[in-house]
Amino acid sequence: MNELKGACIIGQSGGPTAVINASALGVIRTALDNGSITRVLGAAHGIKGVLDDKLYDMSQEDAAELDLLKYTPSSALGSCRYKLADPDVDDTDYKRILEIFKKYDVRYFFYNGGNDSMDTCNKISKFMQKSGYECRVMGVPKTIDNDLNGTDHCPGFASAAKYIATSCAEVWQDAHVYDTGMVTIIEIMGRHAGWLAGSAALASLTGCGPDLVYLPEVDFDMDQFVKDVTDIYNKTGKCMVAVSEGIHYADGRFVSEAETSATDGFGHAQLGGLAVKLADIIKNKTGAKVRGIELSLLQRCGSHVASKTDIDEAFAAGKAAVEAAVSGVTDKMVAFQCTREGGYKCETVLEPLDIVANFEKKVPREWINAAGNGVEQPFIDYVLPLIQGEPNGPKENSLPRFARLKKVLTTEM
Repeated sequence: MNELKGACIIGQSGGPTAVINASALGVIRTALDNGSITRVLGAAHGIKGVLDDKLYDMSQEDAAELDLLKYTPSSALGSCRYKLADPDVDDTDYKRILEIFKKYDVRYFFYNGGNDSMDTCNKISKFMQKSGYECRVMGVPKTIDNDLNGTDHCPGFASAAKYIATSCAEVWQDAHVYDTGMVTIIEIMGRHAGWLAGSAALASLTGCGPDLVYLPEVDFDMDQFVKDVTDIYNKTGKCMVAVSEGIHYADGRFVSEAETSATDGFGHAQLGGLAVKLADIIKNKTGAKVRGIELSLLQRCGSHVASKTDIDEAFAAGKAAVEAAVSGVTDKMVAFQCTREGGYKCETVLEPLDIVANFEKKVPREWINAAGNGVEQPFIDYVLPLIQGEPNGPKENSLPRFARLKKVLTTEM
């Protein structure tokens, strides 16, 4: 092993999850305990904290507070949606990052995020190599969308899936209270991949699942949708629909009426308003009482129903990233390799950042029914092991006790 001594930086980026801080803890705790890493620095708001020279000294945090990160949702260090330019076109940001790395003798960089974050990782890694500056760069995965290439699944997805399935089962109970008809449409996150919306079908295991599930992997037909809902409503007097925010017509246009309201730092459309739009259409067509429900941010910050499996795997991903980097590995993302036959087993492996960055993993078409309005058993078999176990985080006054970090800004050595 080529021993490399120096400081490390851990940053978080993109949309938060219920377990992203468990991954950060995996990095921070393992790095603090490793003799090759001289300082552990947390970047305030992801790569922007590096560019702005706003770094936290994680050794100043109380150990007990750090441990609470396992049960604290969202991004404790702060997140961002900042796209680095192509370094061959504009290397200004990269020169600044190199300047900061040299200032604090940073030899390890860990970035905790999704597709765009892995792109950031990849660009920084390649620039450091080109500049001849030895710095081991590792991606730590997260995304509730579960669309990262090269891994069985992503930390954060399972807890969001569990929240969605639980919420759908609870809404089903409420929607079946009265002896009058009702159609309920639940909008679920997922721009191009339907893993989250498909997870609503897990509620069927409780006997309280959606009647229809629509994913963006299948082109959406409004007339067929109206017929699907009307047929069920006329037969039973009720109909519950789970629909991905990213459903689109055959020409690629999003069905969501708020599709052009704004974009994030990476140019992605900010979707929303789909449930209300579909509810209005169904109400006008059928005259039924219709409720449109948008789960929105709740599905990615619901740590009270997080999956223990998800928490443990998120921590393991952060830990594995540090151990691999210290052993001499760079330019990789930690990924999961899993088996489900004969019992669920998961282990961490390493994948090149090149095959991860900017590639999206979709739900296999054969896991979606022929009509395109539900999922098949292989989808359930894939997700179910991931949502197992309860978080059992500490509470105060019967409310969750989250980490309270001091966030002490670091100073130059």
